[in-house]
Amino acid sequence: MDENGFTEWVAGHQRQLLRSAYLLTGDLHRAQDLVQEALVKVALRWSRLHDGNPTAYARTIIVRDNISWWRRHRDVPSPERADVASASSDPETALVVQRSLARLAPRQRAVLVLRHFDDLTERETAEVLGVTVGTVKSTNAAALARLREGAPELLDLIGESR
Repeated sequence: MDENGFTEWVAGHQRQLLRSAYLLTGDLHRAQDLVQEALVKVALRWSRLHDGNPTAYARTIIVRDNISWWRRHRDVPSPERADVASASSDPETALVVQRSLARLAPRQRAVLVLRHFDDLTERETAEVLGVTVGTVKSTNAAALARLREGAPELLDLIGESR
């Protein structure tokens, strides 16, 4: 394995992957676990991934592992998280974003995080999620509509009228 290349890649992408995982989960500790697992899987396949797009592979692992976790634990109630302030320098903004994203189904949340926070294209988002571009478009539209109806505090945050 090209350890220097892998180490450089991790140094350049780990924070971004952690931010995405946190936005997907709303839980810093689970986000850290998801990123760590993804990094291990990338490391094991580094010889095949280093010339391609290891970041996309890591994102795919994070999203799919999070959905799997959610499916196993969706019936277990979760307390409000105390680690909200770690996602943003503005704790109020972080809280609004976390609560708004928590209202979405896992796939809707994943699409919004990948498209709007990670700035992936529709095609890149579809590849990470293993769905069609049309599914990304419709899921994104449904998630945004759901947020407009159920999370008006987001509109206040960005300064739009209701």
